[in-house]
Amino acid sequence: MPSLLDIRRRIRAVKSTQQITKAMKMVSASKLRRSQERVMNARPFVRQALRVMNSLAMRVEQSRHPLLDQRDTLKANGKVMIFVITSDRGLCGSFNSNIVKNAGAFILEKPAREVALGLLGRKGRDFFARRGFEVRYQQINLFSKLSFEDAQGIAQVAIGEFTEGRADAVYVIYNEFKSALQQRVIVERLLPVPRLEEGHEEPPVDYLYEPEPEEILARLLPRHVEVQMFRALLESAAAEHAARMTAMDAATKNAAEMIDNLTLHMNKVRQAAITREIIEVVSGTQTF
Repeated sequence: MPSLLDIRRRIRAVKSTQQITKAMKMVSASKLRRSQERVMNARPFVRQALRVMNSLAMRVEQSRHPLLDQRDTLKANGKVMIFVITSDRGLCGSFNSNIVKNAGAFILEKPAREVALGLLGRKGRDFFARRGFEVRYQQINLFSKLSFEDAQGIAQVAIGEFTEGRADAVYVIYNEFKSALQQRVIVERLLPVPRLEEGHEEPPVDYLYEPEPEEILARLLPRHVEVQMFRALLESAAAEHAARMTAMDAATKNAAEMIDNLTLHMNKVRQAAITREIIEVVSGTQTF
């Protein structure tokens, strides 16, 4: 049985841990507010841009731009590149494990398919790099100061892999921010630019292009890929802060419960020691 001194030391250690988790929760809550504002401000533009580009992809020939080349991405032996977005730090619950699990399931869905990885975040890099996967791109410490220029650089890598034929399709896997308590793993095709499903096809519209369609698409499609990548990074950053805030809140509550249990146990041990000493004193007086 641990002594009173050991129990007091453990209570002090748990209280110190509780202070750390509480501070981390407050920091994550502050960062979450800023990240959430960026996500909410970006979503309307990004969704409308995606709708317009998907609609435009249905109305122009694939030969107009290489990013519209709808290759046979469903074939079992195709070449695919996946950008996996994880965090650089832990202590955020199942945030990273869900991403890794879904990425692994996507890779094993068609074992004959050639898969290359682009790893964004230290946790994903550490997991996949040790397991022999082909890693063509990696970047860490991305979310400390996330900017649109970061998304541009990553998007250019994705465009290069697709246009140079090293990948028939490019996907991005990330956590979408739903609320402070909920995140959803998204597997999204980035390239080629997806076409709208026939059931959701809009009435046909004849567009008049000025300047030529090739010049318009040459400017719009790369920017579209950059914007979609930036949205995925923003969603992942907000989801990470939400997951860490929730995890630290649960850890703080667990620490408080542990302190209460240890305090109760300490009082019982102390009371038992006092009772034993009283019995010893009474027994000693009776012998005389």
